[in-house]
Amino acid sequence: MRVVLDANIFVSALISRQGNPAITVDRWLAGEFDVLVSRPIIDEILRVTGYERILKKYARVRENRLEFAALISDQGVWVEPPHRLSVVSADESDNRYLECAVAGGAQYIVTGDQHLLAIRHYQGIEIVSPAVFVALLETDNT
Repeated sequence: MRVVLDANIFVSALISRQGNPAITVDRWLAGEFDVLVSRPIIDEILRVTGYERILKKYARVRENRLEFAALISDQGVWVEPPHRLSVVSADESDNRYLECAVAGGAQYIVTGDQHLLAIRHYQGIEIVSPAVFVALLETDNT
């Protein structure tokens, strides 16, 4: 299975080792599915984890953000989308996730972003919350 994880999933998993984002990342690292990444996704992870308010509040982010981004880069399946999409008008940067998913043949985009979740499906790709994705993984493993 090929999956695109929104930066908010990675950042949430880095902030807290509890909850569905952390479970999702752990299951990816355990080899249960492939995560597709692109340069804009890695750049967004680095940008968000570099926000001063996050660095001040979360020592775990401050101490591990660069290594975590390197891990994602090393373990992810790199995709270079050949086309720009303009599906999400409310937040143009959300289109980078759709581009990566389409170019990489993803089955799922996992996100907490309401703009993406509102789409629900795009070109055969299901857009789901971390809770729904973890439930899908549990269903597949039973």
